[in-house]
Formats: sequence, structure tokens, C-alpha cells
Amino acid sequence: MFSKSKINDPAPTDTAAAKLATPAAQLASTLAAKPQSEFKASAPKAKPAASVLSTDLHVTGNMKTTGDIQVEGTVEGDIRAHLLTIGETATIKGEVIADDVVINGRIVGRVRGLKVRLTSTARVEGDIIHKTIAIESGAHFEGSVQRQDDPLNPGKASTAAAPKAEPAG
Repeated sequence: MFSKSKINDPAPTDTAAAKLATPAAQLASTLAAKPQSEFKASAPKAKPAASVLSTDLHVTGNMKTTGDIQVEGTVEGDIRAHLLTIGETATIKGEVIADDVVINGRIVGRVRGLKVRLTSTARVEGDIIHKTIAIESGAHFEGSVQRQDDPLNPGKASTAAAPKAEPAG
């Protein structure tokens, strides 16, 4: 549709130079000179699916990921994830830390999350530290609820609130 005016372009002196005068020809000659090993595929990265721990799986130990986890079985240990979904058949005995926590099953231990949601089938025995929380009717909860701006970093809130001791003199 639009074309560049060739009035101010210097005239090529030979036919080889004339071929390289176009930007497409210059790009083609540059690409031909590079070895194939310098080219890398730049396909968009797909978000990986959530890791699922099935109902018949029993895990003893801590788990940590930057991805998503869906637990349907039993975990005895702490879990840290981006999105953590606790299924109706799941039982967690340990601390749960995630950006987003959806609880349908049972947790015995502390829950820390930016967004925490207890559905009607949830059973939580422990404290919940959150930025936002939603508790559906029918959820069972025993413990305390505390709102913090940064619930994922437990040390920050307590050290910032503690006054500095000054030497007596």
C-alpha cells in the first residue's frame, strides 16, 4: 500500500548491489550467513497444568512449587504453592501457604494466603492468616482469623511491629 520513494536513494552500481538494496534482500543475506544453532524457537510458554495428588496417595514431607497443586489424598507436611486446591476427600496435616487457597476438604494446621476460600465442605482446625477471606455457609472452622497485608511472609509483620531496644545510658 505504501512504498518508499527511491528518488533520494543512490543508484546501485552493479546487479548484485541492486539485489541487496532492498531490505528483504539484506535480511535474507544476513540470515543466510548465520548458522542454524543461533536461532531459537520463541513459542509462547503455555501455563503448566496443576499437579494432582490423587485420593489414594499419601505423602509424608513438605512440598514447594511456584505452580498449582490440587490435593485429593493425604499430606503430612507443609505445602507452598501458587494456587492450592484442597479436594473434598483431602486431609492436610501441616502449614499451607499459597497465593490462592481453596479449601473443600480438611486441614489441621495454619493456613496463610492472599485469598483464602472455605467452601461449605471445608473443615479447618488452625489459624488462618489472609489478605482476603470467604467462608461459605456450612464450613467448619476452629481457630483464629487474622488479616495481614502480606500474609505470605510471616516474619515481616512481627519484626516491623517490634520496637527497637535502645541502650540505657
